[in-house]
Amino acid sequence: MQQQKIDEILNRPLSQELLARDVTRLAYVAEDGTPRVLPISFTWNGSKVVMCTTKISEKLRHLRANPVVALTIDTEVHPPKILFIRGRAELDVVDGIPEEFLQTNGTYQMTPEQRVEWEAEVRSLYDGMVRIVVTPTWAKLIDFETTLPSAVEELIRRRG
Repeated sequence: MQQQKIDEILNRPLSQELLARDVTRLAYVAEDGTPRVLPISFTWNGSKVVMCTTKISEKLRHLRANPVVALTIDTEVHPPKILFIRGRAELDVVDGIPEEFLQTNGTYQMTPEQRVEWEAEVRSLYDGMVRIVVTPTWAKLIDFETTLPSAVEELIRRRG
C-alpha cells in the first residue's frame, strides 16, 4: 500500500478518534508459528503506534524473530468502528518509564488520586521498558456506513 493512501486513511476523523483510544489488539506470530493476539495500551504520535512493555515480556522474543504485526483498534458499540493497521515492530529498550507509557491511560476512568497511585506503582516496579514502535505499512478503516469489510463489499456487488 502506498504511503499516501495509508496517510489518507489514518488522517480521517474517525481514524484519528480511534487512534486516540488507549487499547489496541496486537497480533504477531510466535516462534513456533502459531498466532498470538493480546490487548495492549498504546499511543499514536502522529506517524507511529507506540506500545510499551516490560523488558522480560515473552512477546519480545517472538517480535525479534518475526517483527511483522497487525493491530486492531475498535469500538464496543453497534455498528463497530474498526481500524486495522499492519506494519513491522521496532524494539527500543529504554531506561526508566517512557513518556508514551504514561500517556496511554488518558481515556481510562481514573481519578486524580488513582492516577498518582498508579504512576507511583509503575515507577517503583519498572527500571526500564521496551518501546514497541510500529510504522504503518497498510491501513483499513471500517465504519459499516461508508466502508465495509472487503467480503461484504463483494457480496453487495454480486447482489447488485
